[in-house]
Amino acid sequence: MESIKIADDYKGYSLMHFCVPKHYEEDIEDIMIPWGVIQDRIERIARDIFHDVRDEPLIALCVLKGGYRFFSDLLEKLTSFNRTHGTVSVPISIDFIRLKSYENDSSTGTIKVIGGDNLDRLKGKTVLVVEDIIDTGKTMQHCGFEIPDKFVIGYALDYNEYFRDLNIK
Repeated sequence: MESIKIADDYKGYSLMHFCVPKHYEEDIEDIMIPWGVIQDRIERIARDIFHDVRDEPLIALCVLKGGYRFFSDLLEKLTSFNRTHGTVSVPISIDFIRLKSYENDSSTGTIKVIGGDNLDRLKGKTVLVVEDIIDTGKTMQHCGFEIPDKFVIGYALDYNEYFRDLNIK
């Protein structure tokens, strides 16, 4: 499935069209992707995953912390398909890991894996890795958006744990 590509020169939506928490108003220039567009895109990705996996057991692996919101919304949509598509059902188990590679807004160049009960159990299984932002995406099968090379916040994406609660609808 092709992702939605947002051009490098895209200016975003004016804040005047959204309810932005007062304590964030000075820090945000614009809204790149409105909440409703994100939700519709997640539903489409969930549908595609559901049809790709069919009746196979799926291990959904969330990369914390930035991926938790997307992961939660994606699982909600996948379980909804399980309830409403009578003859097809995808058994889903979940796990969480944390990868730390950023300090402030810069990559450290090394990746530290934290958590994951036993990652060896993933061998030979169908694993859906849900991550917030991926730099290259060369091995991805499902991608929501391709965005400009900008530092983004909101929808659980943060800057030093700040903005993670930003949810502009």
